[in-house]
Amino acid sequence: MPPQMEHATETTMFTFHKFAGDKSYLTKEDLRVLTEKEFPGFLENQKDPLAVYKIKKDLDQCRDGKVGFQSCFSLIAGLTIACKTLL
Repeated sequence: MPPQMEHATETTMFTFHKFAGDKSYLTKEDLRVLTEKEFPGFLENQKDPLAVYKIKKDLDQCRDGKVGFQSCFSLIAGLTIACKTLL
């Protein structure tokens, strides 16, 4: 069994590809569905209701409607920071 962080990283990669499908990116709709399905507790327990909106808005740096894996990983990091008091 891989170490916990390695397993978490693998899970993140598999989850990204699950929602991206055959594409190498997520659309805004893909990203919305991913966050709702994969982070329901984080979304419900936000101290700043605009935090997720702000994080997601900044992910599409090229403004082309596509969010790649690196940006998706930034979303996860941002949600972790925003919700660190939940743990």
